[in-house]
Formats: sequence, C-alpha cells, structure tokens
Amino acid sequence: MRKILIAYSGMLLLMLATACSSAQKVQHAARVQVFVQNQVVPLMKGLDRNSLMRVRVYVPKGQQLTARSLQLQLDKEAMAAVERLELVVRDDNQRSLWENARVVATITPSSSLLNLPIDTDLKPGLHTWWVSALLKPGADIDKKISLRAVSLTGSNEKVYSVTNSSDQPGEAPVFTRRLGVAVRKAWDDSVHTYRIPGIATTDKGTLIAVYDIRYKHSGDLPANIDVGMSRSTDGGRTWEPMRNIMDMGVPHENNGVGDPAVLFDPATRKIWVAALWSKGNRSIAGSQPGLSPDTTGQFVLASSGDDGLTWSAPYSITSQIKNPAWHLYFNGPGTGTVMKNGTLVFASQYWDESRKPGVPHSSIIYSDNGGKTWKSGTGAKYNTTESQVVETVPGTLMLNMRDNRGRFRSVATTSDMGKTWIEHPTSYEALVDPVCQASLIRAAIPL
Repeated sequence: MRKILIAYSGMLLLMLATACSSAQKVQHAARVQVFVQNQVVPLMKGLDRNSLMRVRVYVPKGQQLTARSLQLQLDKEAMAAVERLELVVRDDNQRSLWENARVVATITPSSSLLNLPIDTDLKPGLHTWWVSALLKPGADIDKKISLRAVSLTGSNEKVYSVTNSSDQPGEAPVFTRRLGVAVRKAWDDSVHTYRIPGIATTDKGTLIAVYDIRYKHSGDLPANIDVGMSRSTDGGRTWEPMRNIMDMGVPHENNGVGDPAVLFDPATRKIWVAALWSKGNRSIAGSQPGLSPDTTGQFVLASSGDDGLTWSAPYSITSQIKNPAWHLYFNGPGTGTVMKNGTLVFASQYWDESRKPGVPHSSIIYSDNGGKTWKSGTGAKYNTTESQVVETVPGTLMLNMRDNRGRFRSVATTSDMGKTWIEHPTSYEALVDPVCQASLIRAAIPL
C-alpha cells in the first residue's frame, strides 16, 4: 500500500483563470469559434442541475450567427444515468450557482448521439452556455459517465467543430465525470442552508457526515445553528434521516453551535465531533479573554460509542486547552485524524490577546488517552484559520491552513505535537486558495 495525501488545490480557480486567458485571446479571432471546458466536480443525485461543461461561442465583429443545435455524444453509462440535459445561460456573478438561470434548450437522451435544439441568434462577441444534467434517481454512483461536445450547427446547416479551448485546435476531448449523492441541500427539512461539512468512516464502513444546520440564513455564528449528522451504511448510496447531534437549547437564535469536525478512533471505536458553541455573541467578533461561556466561545465535543446511532450531550473542554488571555479558541472544521500511536488530533485555531478580536493562529489539540483529556499545541503561523491536520509519517503532523493573506494556503509540520513548527517548502505557493475551508484526507491506495 502507498499513502497519498489529497488536499484542496484550488482547481476551480485555476480553471477559471485559464478560461479568462482563453477568452482574451479569442476576442481577436476572425472566425466563429466554439470551445468547451470541463467541470471537475462530481454530478450529484438529488440536484436539479449539475454543470457538465461550459460551452463558449465567439462571433467576430460584423458577423451574426443563428445557432440551431449543439451535438453531444454520450457513452452507455451516461445514457443509463442521465434523465435530462439542459443548455443554460447563467449569471456567474450570482451568489447561488443557478440563480436567475435561463434554460435555452432541453432534451431527454434517447440515443448516444443527440442534438440539443437551440434556435438562438448570437450577436458579435463571446457567449457562454452551460450544459447541465439531471441524474436519474437510480443512477449508480459507482459508475463514471463520459460525454463530448461534437459540433454546433448554425443556419444553412453550417457545422462548426468544437475544440478544447480557443488556442487548441482539433477534436474536443471526452470528459469523464464521477457521480455522487447530495446528502443535504437547501430547504431540506425547511432549513435554509447546510454548510461546513466533514466526513469520517468507522471500522464497520459506516460513513458519518457532519455539517452546520443553518436554519434561517447562510451566515455564521452567532445565529440559530446546530450540528447535524447523516449516516450511511452502504458506502454513501443511501443516507438515513438527518439527526441533530449538537443543540445548545434556547434561545436558539442566540445560542448556536457549528463549524464541526469529525474523527473516528479505531482503538475505542468512538466517533468524536468538535465544534464551536457561541452562547450569545461569543463567536469571533464577540469573544473576550476568559474561559466562561458568558465571556468566550466554547470548544465543545460530543461522541458516539455505537457507530453513530446515539450521541453524548456536548460538553466544553475550553478550560483544558485555552489560554485565558486569548479571545477565542475552537476547532478547524472538517475532519480530525488519529495518529499511528493512537493519539487523537483535531486542527484548531486560537485568536490571541492582541486588540479585539485578536489575530488567529492555526494549531492542534490532541488527546493521548482516548479523549479523556486534551492538550493544545502552539500557533503554527500568524493570521491563519480553518486548518486541517494529517500524520504524514509516524510522529509527524502536517497542518494545512487557510491563510487570511489570500492567494495560497500555508503548510507547516511538527514532530513534537505542536510545540514547534517548521514551515513546509510548498507553503504559501503551491495550493491556490479562495480563503475558505478546505479538506485534507490521508488515503491508503493499493499499488
């Protein structure tokens, strides 16, 4: 077996940057050009729309094009999985992906080679369409689907070939996509938004997904937020009804808990979830030095000893790990890890004693006695938050950090449980970052 570290790499941002470059080059072309760009995220069952590919059509100055149809080629897995295809125009500046989207064409696949009927007049300039898919309820998420944009037919049956980009002539490539399941989506159970996901696998193969239940809006704490949990015993194909595993009680609008992280301890077979409890305005902006819930946000834990069927009440470990001079101390959302020697580790962040609300530093908390007590490391880097942690080799932890300076993620390692840190050679230059939560997963891949 070989070990692979998988980290968020800002792929979407790199794709968009490449697309912008191609768009600038095509502005000076003297002929109609049609080119496509792959979308890397999986297609999700349960969503009305999934981005398959972006199609861009350039019409030179002084010309006009009547687009009649877009020809697509699907493989047999796509034929079996896709219920409906749409050609959509959407506003990329909208906060919601499909907000105010306009459907240009719709088709139900009946053969591997099909034509999306468009019948649209295109003025000079660059036009962008999105090919969207609705998956069948019975689509097999173990399969991958492949498709290719073949050509665009215009008026007088003139055919325009499709290329991979404006400066790469030749046949457009075949795009292959994975399938998945939308575990929770907006307005499920009348909830406005589900955010901040984390997932772990137990020794029984059970998947435990945790996330914020943001009842009224998508904003952060302080707010009416609880921690939800979804459980799957068949590899993610189906999911049990959501359970609320962290609810700090009334008044809910002023007593929220969120930003969860999850880990599974194979030694004790316990699942641990860490989160931030804000009693009143005790999130980042409202926390102060001290240890009391009335003064500062609380680092809370909950656990399950029966494979996620039942959960303990959440309790605070703030007094064990927080320097009272700091404004706030809580976890890095997503997943924790268990070291080869059995030590439990969550990424963390503390907001220091400088002027309110303090400056954040990424760190770790850990337990070497199965979660009975917890200790904290020191800060790995100034002005970093929402980190993820993984053991690279026995005894060495790598912290991958959201860096508030923007542009890239920062990376540091420790071999003494966070007492000292060494910045990694790739830090703040290798992983593009939109300044957001990320994921870091240690996976065992057979050779």
